[in-house]
Order: sequence, then C-alpha cells, then structure tokens
Amino acid sequence: MAVSAEAVKALRDKTGISVMECKKALEEASGDMDKALELLMKRSGEIMLKKADRELGAGVVASYIHAGGQVGALVLLACETDFVSKNEEFIALARDIAMHTAAMRPESPEVLLEQSFIKDPSKTVNDLVSGAVQKFGERVEISNVTFFSVRA
Repeated sequence: MAVSAEAVKALRDKTGISVMECKKALEEASGDMDKALELLMKRSGEIMLKKADRELGAGVVASYIHAGGQVGALVLLACETDFVSKNEEFIALARDIAMHTAAMRPESPEVLLEQSFIKDPSKTVNDLVSGAVQKFGERVEISNVTFFSVRA
C-alpha cells in the first residue's frame, strides 16, 4: 500500500525516527498510524539487542535540581559517539531521565529502566532508551544514576 508523504511526515514528527523506517512501518500497517507506532516500538527493542555489544565511548551527564533546591539527580547517559552525545534531543532525553530520577528515586539504573516514565506513564524509561537507540542508530545506555536529597 502506498502511503502519503503527509502521513510519513506526521509519524516522523511524532517519533523522530528516519523517513524510511516510518514509511516502511506505515506500509506494513496499511496506513494505520497507531499500528505503525506499535511496529516501531517493537522494532526498537530488536534494534537495541543488535547493538548491545557495541562500545560506549561518549555520553552526557545531565542534572536536575527540583525547585527549592531540596532534591536533585545526576544521570550519565552513554552512547557511542560525540556526534550523538552533542545532539539536542539526546541531551534533552538525559535531562528528562534526571528529572524522573529526582521524582522517583530509583535504587539503580536497572530499577530506573523498569519504571513508568513520569511524563508519559504509558512508556517505561526503557522504552525511551530503546527509542533513542532506534532514533540515533547507536547503543544508548543509562550508565549511572545518583539521587540527592536534603532529607532522607
């Protein structure tokens, strides 16, 4: 089935994933946007597994300090190249994960990955990381998280 350029653009705007991947997903889903989104989410996990053995050589440390300065978090979001680590969307993802960490206080990166994302409870933090792997074409991993609080 042929899909319109507008539908491909809408899916790309929604996901940030390449035009070709969006077009392929829409064609498989017979133009159904929701089914195409599901296909892309499924593929992101598969892509993440394929890239699991790649070496992480770059990344960004993001911080979030909650209003009033009583709670904060640091997150190291690692990737393969400086090119990705300097991408504005990658940096914003790291900051969102730091904000989530400040709010939810996960005990470890593994626990963090399983939590529902505070800004969109329909997704886990792991879904965000998987989406980043698909979007940037590199292995992405939360290497370290640290939570700080004035009160215990």
